[in-house]
Amino acid sequence: MGKQPVSIKEIEYGQVGRCLQVDNGTVDFVATLDCGPRIIRFGFSGQHNEFCEQDGAVRTYDGQYWQPRGGHRLWHSPEHMPRTYIADNSPLTYCVLEDGVILTQPVEPWVQIQKEMEIKLTGAKQVTVINRLTNKNAWPVKLAVWGLTVMAPGGLEIVPQPDRDTGLLGNRLIALWPYTKMTDPRVHWGDRYITVQQDAAATVPFKFGIDNQAGWAAYINKGHVFIKRYAHQLGAEYPDFGVSYETYTNELMLEMETLSPLTLLNPDEIIEHREVWELFVTDEVPEDEAGICELIKAISSYP
Repeated sequence: MGKQPVSIKEIEYGQVGRCLQVDNGTVDFVATLDCGPRIIRFGFSGQHNEFCEQDGAVRTYDGQYWQPRGGHRLWHSPEHMPRTYIADNSPLTYCVLEDGVILTQPVEPWVQIQKEMEIKLTGAKQVTVINRLTNKNAWPVKLAVWGLTVMAPGGLEIVPQPDRDTGLLGNRLIALWPYTKMTDPRVHWGDRYITVQQDAAATVPFKFGIDNQAGWAAYINKGHVFIKRYAHQLGAEYPDFGVSYETYTNELMLEMETLSPLTLLNPDEIIEHREVWELFVTDEVPEDEAGICELIKAISSYP
């Protein structure tokens, strides 16, 4: 079967203005041009957005307002106010590719980090996102690339637990935040998988991090399965006590967050962090770990 032709066109999208829509007839994504870089939409062509779209604003550095917007965004970790929340409200420069686009943000004021996303349709139902950070300071900065994908409400997230046999030594790390409740009814701490149910009736947020050695997580919503893959590096130093994957949820959405190792980035050096997204159709939401295993097996052999 030959490669599907890709259509790329400029459109107006919702409240975010000019965007590029990249569509291969099976799936499409929409990337912002007047702000960001953000991927505000991803889904099957002509069907619902797998991502959440959000309003609101947070006042941060120099009187500017960082806007959630939703979709997929690029940050650098560790999280800190206001450094992490520098407003991304300026137009981007961009380069159109045969099957995608490269989006480049103006250098962040004060922080002096430049963000760039290279986004391509690399399969019938697959997107590859290369998240890049460039240090434009006159001195080294230690950071990690942080890719945050904001999923639409109502879904179930699946996160695999590390399963290496390390004998008498521990084989996994879990990081918790001050507001995280271990007894939160949205989370199930299974033997092989941790699941998190997004709940529109929730009154407090929930977040945890894990050294996700399998390098993937899934989100099941409205008959579709979104898979997000990345490379976990054993033995590398990661933020937040050593976790490469974090998830955050509140009443509006659920975030699937991957991280690169912490890196001392010298002036003008670039660090990259690759994610691969895939989208599948499912008839049901698994009720237990056996059901999750069957779902993952079915996806692995999906045509």
